[in-house]
This record gives sequence, C-alpha cells and structure tokens, in this order.
Amino acid sequence: MRPLPAIRRLVFSNLELVIVLIAAGIGLGVRAPLAWLASHQGINVLLAILVFATAATIAPAGLRRLSTTWPKLIAVLAVGATLLPALSWLVSRLVATGSLREGVMVLGLAPCEIASVATTTMAGGTAEFSVAVLIGSTAISVALAGLVLRLEAAHASVHTGGVVVNLLVVVVLPLVAGLALRAVAPGVQRFQRQAEVTAVMAVAALVALIASEVHLSASYLAVTGAFLLFIAGSAGLGGLLGLGSPHSLRSSILLTTSMRDFAIAAGLVAAAFGPAAAAPLGVYGILVLVWGTAVAGSLRRSSARRTA
Repeated sequence: MRPLPAIRRLVFSNLELVIVLIAAGIGLGVRAPLAWLASHQGINVLLAILVFATAATIAPAGLRRLSTTWPKLIAVLAVGATLLPALSWLVSRLVATGSLREGVMVLGLAPCEIASVATTTMAGGTAEFSVAVLIGSTAISVALAGLVLRLEAAHASVHTGGVVVNLLVVVVLPLVAGLALRAVAPGVQRFQRQAEVTAVMAVAALVALIASEVHLSASYLAVTGAFLLFIAGSAGLGGLLGLGSPHSLRSSILLTTSMRDFAIAAGLVAAAFGPAAAAPLGVYGILVLVWGTAVAGSLRRSSARRTA
C-alpha cells in the first residue's frame, strides 16, 4: 500500500498536467463530436473564455508595474520577431519538402500562445507582462508575416485581414472586457480561484479539441521531432532572456517565449500554402500546451519551496 500515497501526492502536485494529459487522451479517443466542435468555432470560443478568465485576475496595479520591465519586454519581442522564425525555418529542414515542411516553417512567425498568459498565472508569474508580450507579438506577427514568408518561400502570399479580425474577436475584446471588469469591480478578486480553475479547464478542453483533429502517421515522426526541437530551442532562448530577472518575471519570459500560438500559425500557413500545410500544427498544439502546463506546475512548486 505504500506506493499509493506517493502516487497520490505526485498526481495532486501535477494536477493541471494530469488533467491536460487526460484531455489529450479523450481527444484522441473520442474524435467525432470533439472534431465537430473544433470545426464549429469551438477552439475560438475556448480561447476567448481563456483570455477573459485570465485577464479578470490581473489587477490594475500590475499593469502599472510594466513600466519597469520594458527592456525585457523589448528583448522578448525582438527574439520572437527574429530568432524564432529562423529557428522554425531551421528545424523545418528535418521534414521532407512539401506541405508538412511548410507547416513547421511558419510556426516561428506566430505570436506567443494565448494560453501562455494562463500558464503564467498557474506558475505564479507576472501575468501582466505576458499580456504585454501577447499584444506586442501579435501586432508584430500580423505586420511582418507576409514579408518574412515571401523571403522564405517565393510562392507564398499571405492576406492577414481575416487573421486580424479573428484576433480582435478572440483576443482583444475578451482581454479588454476582463481587464475592465477587474478595474471597475475590485470585488471580483474574491473569485480569482474560480477564474484560475476556469483557465485550467479551458486549456484542457483546448487540448481535447486539438487532439480530436490530429491523425498521426509515419510521416509525422519527423514533424514531431522538429516541433520538439523548436520547443527546446525556444525554451533555451527564454531561459537566457530571463537571466537576472526575479522568479515571477523569469517564469513569464520562459513561457511566452517557448509557447507559440498554434491557431494563429495555422491561420497564417493556410492563407499562404493551403489547409494541408496547417494539418501538422495540431501536433504542435498538443505538445506546447502539455509543455506549458508541465513547466507552470514545476515553476510554481519551485517558487513555493523558496518561499518556505
């Protein structure tokens, strides 16, 4: 009976990760209804809920503190606009020429993952810094994606109008609504725990919907390897950028740098190369959300140990 308490402690200390892994299994096993939801704006609805729930936990005082972190913010945005596109182009060389390679290549052009704001909150990081990175990296991605794609692939042509409208509805409106709610109704702080649980469940539901659309085959082995290398490389860059920063800010930098938004990447690659090239990004979506959830739990426990 001795192993049971240890297993129980392990599960509860990694509860968010366990929930996300179970969600991935459900998505892979129960495809049809979840795939239907994904094809009928289910992912966008969950992203909007995730953004609103996370924004409602950010106090106005936290936003004012951003003025002290602008050098790090500029550095994170610069790396996201330069080194990450170069990294995704480099790892895409591991994949055979064709639509799968194009899907991997475009990944680095995406902004930071919307869910990275939620995982930052899970980690006890500086959520307002992650919000600033999300807004800045999204603006840069929309502005530069077409130019960079034309440099990487002469036949690529990206029209970002639809991407911009989608971002306004899925990110900007819920973000403004959540921040405004916290500003005008400070009492909403009493429901912070409920908002955090909502964010975790939204991440898990996202993983389930993404997994329902993934159809793995032998050709995806190289794609998965390329994505794992991209995550490792971007995490390494995030770790370097966070050197010398307080733990909470370091957590935010690591998560926003190492998590790229699979949904926006899919929109960009579909606009440039067609829907077939967007297919592998579902694999990245699962990997990066599992990675972010695991890292957030580890960082939170590390912070708790230091506090103790």
